[in-house]
Amino acid sequence: MTDYGFIGLGSMGSAMSAHLVNAGLTLHCYDSAGTAKLAPEGAQVKSGVGEVAKFSDIIFLSLPDGKIVTQVAEEILNATERKTKTVVDLSTTGPESAMFISSILSKSGIVFIDAPVSGGRTGAINASLALMCSGPDRSIKDLHKIFSFIASNVIHVGKEPGQAQAMKLLNNFLSATSMAATSEAVLFGRSHNLELETMLSVLNVSSGRNTATEDKFPNRIVTETYDAGFTASLMSKDVSLFREQVKKAGTPSRIIEVVSALWNETTQFVPEGDFTEIYRYLKNN
Repeated sequence: MTDYGFIGLGSMGSAMSAHLVNAGLTLHCYDSAGTAKLAPEGAQVKSGVGEVAKFSDIIFLSLPDGKIVTQVAEEILNATERKTKTVVDLSTTGPESAMFISSILSKSGIVFIDAPVSGGRTGAINASLALMCSGPDRSIKDLHKIFSFIASNVIHVGKEPGQAQAMKLLNNFLSATSMAATSEAVLFGRSHNLELETMLSVLNVSSGRNTATEDKFPNRIVTETYDAGFTASLMSKDVSLFREQVKKAGTPSRIIEVVSALWNETTQFVPEGDFTEIYRYLKNN
């Protein structure tokens, strides 16, 4: 029998870990914000990272950024009576962070799987996430069934740590760009007295269709709920990570400069707000 661990029970982690428990896995959980109140029913509550590593063959991480993931990885390495042989990082950290974490884990014989997810809180709740992963073929093949409990699309993008992170960042850049561009387009339409619902009806059968017109606007903005489950600050973080990586790669960066600045402004407008609130920010500024 394989024992699993899950560290990071926030907006995404709480939903993903619940699916693993419901699938019948033995899951040892920890979150620094309070495991007992955040762990899914049926999970084994642990007092720290070291205790999760003591009981878990495979540990999943769902954490805010690369710095925290690195800290947790080091705690796993330093755990006494460590059982862990594989670490799967579901976070968005950036390619360099993934490569570094993989290097320190591999020195102790721990396999690292770079496996960020896309789909937001709704996707996590519905187990309809897209999971992009990079790492050894055999390890990912062995984990495919487990991944299917939390994601409806599992895509092996490469063998090297950081490749899945690169894929996630470019995806989030496109998502951030379409959300911002759609907001500007719709506000232009409103200035000509076009109804929001009418514009969406046209866009969604035309070449301007994107995830913002199909999902975010009809379900989060028309309803004025602004509850996609992904904060503007996290989007800004991901866009900034992409901008940094683009500069290092030396690839074209004209659009990312504009988009990054806009998301930084939006985060200042709604520090803890949903990323769909960029529409309200542009409407009022």
